[in-house]
Amino acid sequence: MDATTAPHRIPPEMPQYGEENHVFEMMQAMLEQLLIHKPPDPIPFLISHLQQNNDNVPRIVILGPPASGKTTIAMWLCKHLSSNLITMDSLVAKEFPFLPAAAQAYYQKNKQVPNLLLIRMIRRRLAQEDCVQRGWILDGIPETRDQTLMIQTCGISPRHVIVLSAPDTVLIERNLGKRIDPKTGEIYHTTFDWPPDFEIQSRLQIPEGISELETAQRLLEYHRNIVRVIPSYPRILKVISADQPCVDVFYQALTFVQSNRRSNAPFTPRVLLCGPRGSGKSLQAALLAQKYGLVNICCGQLLKETVADQSKLGEVIQDYLEKHWTVPDSIIMKMLSQRLSQQDCLQRGWVLHGFPRDLDQAHLLASTGHKPNRVFFLNVPFDSVMERLTLRRTDPVTGERYHLMYKPPPTMEVQGRLLQNPKDSEEQVKLKVDLYYRSSAELERFYGEAITLNGDQDPYTVFEYIESGIINPLPKKVP
Repeated sequence: MDATTAPHRIPPEMPQYGEENHVFEMMQAMLEQLLIHKPPDPIPFLISHLQQNNDNVPRIVILGPPASGKTTIAMWLCKHLSSNLITMDSLVAKEFPFLPAAAQAYYQKNKQVPNLLLIRMIRRRLAQEDCVQRGWILDGIPETRDQTLMIQTCGISPRHVIVLSAPDTVLIERNLGKRIDPKTGEIYHTTFDWPPDFEIQSRLQIPEGISELETAQRLLEYHRNIVRVIPSYPRILKVISADQPCVDVFYQALTFVQSNRRSNAPFTPRVLLCGPRGSGKSLQAALLAQKYGLVNICCGQLLKETVADQSKLGEVIQDYLEKHWTVPDSIIMKMLSQRLSQQDCLQRGWVLHGFPRDLDQAHLLASTGHKPNRVFFLNVPFDSVMERLTLRRTDPVTGERYHLMYKPPPTMEVQGRLLQNPKDSEEQVKLKVDLYYRSSAELERFYGEAITLNGDQDPYTVFEYIESGIINPLPKKVP
């Protein structure tokens, strides 16, 4: 773009397309791959990367002390996510026949392999087609800071890192109860997971290295290493207590790995607030506009402003208002489109309330290209709406607004002259609420990614929920 033509008139469809298709994240991922691999010819490399279409497959590391249950959680995640479980034993079992004799002897003695050889095996395994297409879960790797740095240096970057934690006394007790089936390799426990089959019970054996002293030594080694591994994953790491039922640990881990990270993409909020009269849309819109600098667009207020401008469109709207007729959707949409296309809305974003009220209006709004990227439905019980609206009063002398329950007038004199807006009568409120709820189900289906909130609570609590919904990334469509 030519800098001399600023401010640039960017069509609203451009940022909308970028957000919906995650263009920024895609470009960021490609740049990361270029910097990691430094291919001699970047274009074919990027084409190959895009064809793999695997930016969102699981890439998970699960760490934890002995007996924390990390292998069990890794196996369950692997089955749930249809991914590939990679352990030290599985790597060695696959590569053992091809290892040098010295490496075989080293592994048989120490149950470990040299770091360089381990990283080489991991790279080969992760480059295979099943890992590329379905992702991977590393169980207990990396163990040390040296392994962590080597993994990062060769471009292996997990998206989620889980660290299980539990008191050493609990872990030692768990480890002492372990039993292994030599026939199947399944691990059981004398307290938590004893097999019902007597034949399996009779052949269970005590694994090597689970005595109290050996477990304590392994725990000491783990604690020395894990404090140097954790700082390498500052934004993608979650510590989960393993001192709880295994199912609870699994669901916490699953929730974490299925969450999206905060996006660094440039983001212009286009917020739509839906709800019946009295649900607090105006207050929430004002709070959002104040904190984030959004343009606060109330459809009813915009009608009055358009009439006051004495434009041709305002004259048309004034005719309808003077005759107490409903302004047609097409005219409202023309007015809204003009306002949403102005430079302040395109640059700062907007929060809209009062429109759309039904499915036809929602289709009209979408057809103009002004599609909201955050939609909130504020649900408030009918009794609460009646309480909020029918008890509102206005002082005709001072213009001050009161509420007979929440903000009563200061004196009997003021109370005696208070007037009620005809729109706040019980009949009018009931009519408006009924009309809203007749269309709300269709609107919620139309805005499938909308967030529904309980609006019948402290307004600042509602605002915090809305705020979290704006900050969190847009859900990604599952292919």
